[in-house]
Amino acid sequence: MIVKTLSPELVGTEFEPCNVSWTRKDVMLYALGVGSKPGSELDFLYERRGPKVLPTYAVIPGMQALGNIGKAVELDVARLLHGEQGIEIHRPLPPEAELVMTSRISEVWDKGKAAVIGIEADFSDDEGPVFSTRSTLFYLGAGGFGGESGPSTRTLNLPPEREPDLTVSFVTQEEQGALYRLSGDRVALHIDPAFARKAGYEKPFMHGLCTFGFVGRAALQGLCDGDPERFLSISGRFSERVEFGDEIQTRIWHTAPGEAVLQAVTQDGKVVLSQAKTTFKT
Repeated sequence: MIVKTLSPELVGTEFEPCNVSWTRKDVMLYALGVGSKPGSELDFLYERRGPKVLPTYAVIPGMQALGNIGKAVELDVARLLHGEQGIEIHRPLPPEAELVMTSRISEVWDKGKAAVIGIEADFSDDEGPVFSTRSTLFYLGAGGFGGESGPSTRTLNLPPEREPDLTVSFVTQEEQGALYRLSGDRVALHIDPAFARKAGYEKPFMHGLCTFGFVGRAALQGLCDGDPERFLSISGRFSERVEFGDEIQTRIWHTAPGEAVLQAVTQDGKVVLSQAKTTFKT
């Protein structure tokens, strides 16, 4: 039964398992959508080289888990913002797959004027778990239902007070949103100028998950030498939007063996992905 208002009682709601699948074409199109280049990243774009799969492709089937929230509670999509995103890779993603997804509502927090809803999902095949995802939505105007405010995360994964150990930069393109949406996120806000103006923005801008993919590529190149088998996890909070044509500079601080804190900024210093962390095999 779908309820009309948020409640802590939603936490733990489990959804029916469902099948998800993808093909080589899907993973190559995703790689293009998050900026991969044939020169240095041919392995992710060419079927005769695999293709290898970018670890952050996990967010694409993970979107189906986000959609499940609407099966439990009525949502006004116009008031939803993607708050946080995380993925954990148990085995390198194959170029073609048929998996089973199980998902559940993991958290519901009352922030006063807004609410936070979280969902977790696991994806498995006959050999066991392949990857897991965690996403939160920030729901404007939906707070005040009497729930707990949740733990403070203001000091989570903050960059050390020193210069980053390395910075990996990529420039986004005018067509980035048009490419990325072909992987499944067809929200008009990221391509239609009239829709963007109606929503209160001057023009379309990048998908948050597209930005997440750019940062994931930076971590993969900077920390794993481009090898997906060494990539274990990445998480972060969406803090600002990226405009098409912006340069995304991913600042990386080593904090422990196999761990690093990340912060993504644009060329003018605007932080677009904050409180981010990645883990990897050394």
